[in-house]
Amino acid sequence: MPNIKPMPDGHSVSRSSDFIVYSVEAEFLEKVVAQYGPSTKMNAIVAGQTSVKAPEKAAFEKYLPDDVHIISCHSLHGPTVNPVGQPLVIIKHRGSEDALELVENILRPLGSRHVYLSYEEHDLVTANTQAVTHAAFLSMGTAWASAKSYPWEQGLYVGGIETAKVNLTLRIYSNVWHVYAGLAILNPAARIQIDRYAASATELFKMMLAGGNGGVEEQRKFRDRVEWARGVVFGDERKRRPILLSEDILDKFSLGQSAASTRLNETERGSHRPPSKYRPNSHLSLLAMVDCWAQLAINPYTHLSLAATPPFRLFLGVAEHLFLSPSLLSSSLHSALFDKWHRSDDLEFVCAARGWSQCVSFGSFEVYRKRFDETRAFFDGRFEEAGKLGAEMIKAVMESEVKREEEERLQM
Repeated sequence: MPNIKPMPDGHSVSRSSDFIVYSVEAEFLEKVVAQYGPSTKMNAIVAGQTSVKAPEKAAFEKYLPDDVHIISCHSLHGPTVNPVGQPLVIIKHRGSEDALELVENILRPLGSRHVYLSYEEHDLVTANTQAVTHAAFLSMGTAWASAKSYPWEQGLYVGGIETAKVNLTLRIYSNVWHVYAGLAILNPAARIQIDRYAASATELFKMMLAGGNGGVEEQRKFRDRVEWARGVVFGDERKRRPILLSEDILDKFSLGQSAASTRLNETERGSHRPPSKYRPNSHLSLLAMVDCWAQLAINPYTHLSLAATPPFRLFLGVAEHLFLSPSLLSSSLHSALFDKWHRSDDLEFVCAARGWSQCVSFGSFEVYRKRFDETRAFFDGRFEEAGKLGAEMIKAVMESEVKREEEERLQM
């Protein structure tokens, strides 16, 4: 292209640039900064767009000259989401007010909402808003792949809450693996949460089996465990409009069609034949997510308006919808204990959750990539439609959330 002269290498870029952004996979960031960081121009501003900041901070402090400003950033949304109004974290680690103002001006055309955090605060916020939800979606996808089943095509899990599960899971797997690997492997808080999520899924599944095959006492223990988690996470009566206004909103974005709607009768309870539209199931992925938050004393609302990603906001809304609806939660718990048609799927999910936890504990990016790509291959050819529907679904929910937050600010 005319008037554009490519630089021969990273050293030339570092020596001549006033603002440098390292958009490098977290796994390789230190190596790249070690190679080109020492050549950074005096008084230049250096940033990184990594999803986990601890390695970035260490690399910048180790290899960048002392006369360089370190003002980093991170957009808390994916490339298919409109950046307008979305949180964009700015981290002023080392730099002048003039340097910060320049970074703000460079990023302002994105239309994002600037959130100012430290490196440590960023990693805690991203762990609390992404680690468990990513674990849930990754586990659901692997469970479906292991079962060689596309649930939305079989009419088993279609409509309402299931629409969000399917679309968000496919959205995760349509992206590149390293977007999630860095957060999971290099963020200590995230690793703890992923391990706890697998433990919660396992413990709840065992309690489901014990309750379904046992007596009233075993059933009570399961219900009490779920009610305890509900009380910890959703217990205080928040005077806020729910994130998910209606399951009917989600139905517009469903990939599949459910079976003809029929009333569930008593003979269907406890059978291997699933009932009809909005059929109850255990919603184990959601029960485990809320149980995990409760076990770790994480309040998911703390960072909701500050720096929540669209998928986190939507999946929290789905969990909120389930746990704050007495009839829906009761149906879910009854199905978890007595309906057998989804038991094999729940087992696949538990195995997948434990597998992902073990994968992260190895600390190997290669193992993570292989596991991710194997599951991703199962969904090849299905990402385009899901991507469009998922984007529209998130847009619909986010428009409602932006309106709600504006109303709340006006009332303060």
